[in-house]
Amino acid sequence: MSQWEKLLERIRNNPKSVRFEDLDKVLRNTGFERRQSGKGTSHFRYVLGMDQIVIPRHGDHVKEVYVKQVIEILSQKGWI
Repeated sequence: MSQWEKLLERIRNNPKSVRFEDLDKVLRNTGFERRQSGKGTSHFRYVLGMDQIVIPRHGDHVKEVYVKQVIEILSQKGWI
């Protein structure tokens, strides 16, 4: 199993303890473009076509609700 597959499996199996950097890596490697609305803001917007998700960054870990949204979008696209 490759590192990429291990990362996806870890995110899928434990959405409560996903680091922001790991989720960012997954989204950017699957084609999402990261945008930040302004300087000093903690919210990052990821866009791919009509799909969009906003993830706030407060600390090292992302809240479970945002991780589940990412999992749902990626599973609809067939990447997970």
